[in-house]
Amino acid sequence: MLGHRALTTDDYLRILKKRWWIAVIPATIFAIVGFVATYFVTPIYMSQTLVLIEQQAVPSDYVKPVVTEDLNARLASMQEQILSRSRLQPIIEKYNLYNQKGMGMDGRIDLVRKDIAIKPIESQIARTGGLPGFFISFKARDAQTAQQVCGEITSLFVSENLHAREQSAQGTMEFLKQQLADAKRNLDEQDARLAAFQRTYAGKLPGEEGGNMQMMTSLNTQLDAATQALARLEQDKTYEEAMLSAQTRDLPAPDQQRVQPQAQQQELQALLAQEADLTTRYTDDYPDVMTVRRKIRELRANMAKPQPAAAPTTSAAKGPEPIGILQLRAQIRAVEQMIVQKRRDQSSIQNQLRLYQDRISSSPTVQADFKQITRDYQTAQAFYDELLGKMNQSKMATDLERRQQGEQFKVMDAPNLPDGPSFPKRGVFLGGGLGAGLMLGLLVIAVIEYMDTAVRSESDIFAFTKLPTLAVISIAADVVQREKHKPGAKREKIAPANNPLMNVGS
Repeated sequence: MLGHRALTTDDYLRILKKRWWIAVIPATIFAIVGFVATYFVTPIYMSQTLVLIEQQAVPSDYVKPVVTEDLNARLASMQEQILSRSRLQPIIEKYNLYNQKGMGMDGRIDLVRKDIAIKPIESQIARTGGLPGFFISFKARDAQTAQQVCGEITSLFVSENLHAREQSAQGTMEFLKQQLADAKRNLDEQDARLAAFQRTYAGKLPGEEGGNMQMMTSLNTQLDAATQALARLEQDKTYEEAMLSAQTRDLPAPDQQRVQPQAQQQELQALLAQEADLTTRYTDDYPDVMTVRRKIRELRANMAKPQPAAAPTTSAAKGPEPIGILQLRAQIRAVEQMIVQKRRDQSSIQNQLRLYQDRISSSPTVQADFKQITRDYQTAQAFYDELLGKMNQSKMATDLERRQQGEQFKVMDAPNLPDGPSFPKRGVFLGGGLGAGLMLGLLVIAVIEYMDTAVRSESDIFAFTKLPTLAVISIAADVVQREKHKPGAKREKIAPANNPLMNVGS
């Protein structure tokens, strides 16, 4: 009746009470078979070790670690390297793994890879997804072999971590050395370029505008003083030339002769008076003071020489000139020399003024070029300083790795020697056989009930006929018993006395 109508809880209990032995028998048989099968299956032993990841001994605020790659990614990379053929083949040959299966090295390597398990331990305290450690396990048919191979794999992980970190630190240091050398060369080029620019445009560089303006102010003052002095000298010359012209017209009869020593004495006194006047206004290194002193030295040298016999200074028509005229002529010559010197000074000051005016006028263009050169130099200097700082950090980090004070893999538990096989588990096999037998028994019960078409209740009648029940006729229990014991009687399925036998519908 299983497939003909919906069953209730009472129906299931009735079926289970009636046919329970159909489920119990296969469950018992399968459980016994599963338990016995564990004695015929090759046992597998698993050795396991715990590796913790210790952070570096020195805080990262003082020495930044060179290896900043995510630990999960680094562990996966190390796992791929350790599970490579070059690493596993020596272990397989050393412990003669899987030689009984008669397979090649590639197949044996695949089996070893399947028997190696790496299980990370996720951090539950920090809740940051960190990786405080991981388990390494290996399965083998022999407990001692499993322990030894697990130890070999653990050693590979520890040594590979040390080698990878040291190699990374060394590679970083070599790279920074090359970059620092290039940065130093670029900085030297920028430094030489800046120095050449400063030599070429000295006086036009930024910050020198104030000095140039002060020099122009001072030169303008000197030029004004030189111009005024030149004007005074020209006035003095004009006045003395006028006096000389007047005295020349008023000369007496030419019966007198010039007395040379007296004229030199008068000229010397005039020069000394002029020197005294100049020293009151100028310093000793002033050009006019130096010129007058040179003339005094020359005149004294001439006066010290022996004088030849006096000769007439003019032709027979004229006699020697008086001392006053000679003094005027000497003063005019001195003034002319001073005028020449003042004009030279004036020209020199004007040239200097033009130089400083050129510096000031070309200063904006020079400043723009200087700013570009300075910016390039500052950029090169900043880049060099940054690389130098990173280089020092890399040296400390490399030294930290060499001393094995950086991040390390620490083996907390040595690979254990398994007390019993990890496979097969007798409890698992027993439970599996019991479950499989129970499922098979229930399936058989379901098939039997589905194929059973006996009518046992009013609900069964309605499920077949879809007609309502009009009357119920009961059958006495003794009649049912007599029918069962008649020899040769045809047995028919008769419902219990308290259930309806017949459903009569219109």
